[in-house]
Amino acid sequence: MRFPVKPVPVLAGLVALALSAPLDGARTAEWTRGTVGGGQVSRSVSGDGPFYTGHTTRVGPNGGTYSSTHTCFDGIADRCRRSYTATGPGGRTYSGERAGARGPFRARSIGRITGPNGGAVVVGRRHWR
Repeated sequence: MRFPVKPVPVLAGLVALALSAPLDGARTAEWTRGTVGGGQVSRSVSGDGPFYTGHTTRVGPNGGTYSSTHTCFDGIADRCRRSYTATGPGGRTYSGERAGARGPFRARSIGRITGPNGGAVVVGRRHWR
């Protein structure tokens, strides 16, 4: 059986439609809520098209804090980069960075964590979905 419509123009049209769909302009969201243990979490996200950035701050009931910033790109393979710092109630500070990519068949990430004494650990991961 033959189809009167050529598959290449139809496929090209579907790809163009898919690429234009997320380009709906700038968007933002913010919220703050309490946690079960008595702390507080604040989050803000803003984006334009397939790019977005976010910031998260957590404060624990014992005075510990966590702050992270991330930048992401949504596409066939989603890519994100995040940096964070955490300070415990005793003043010990940890910091780190993480970058990852997630596609239709596998996900990869690599990160670095720096402890309060200055030592760093690098961790990489790859798995099939």
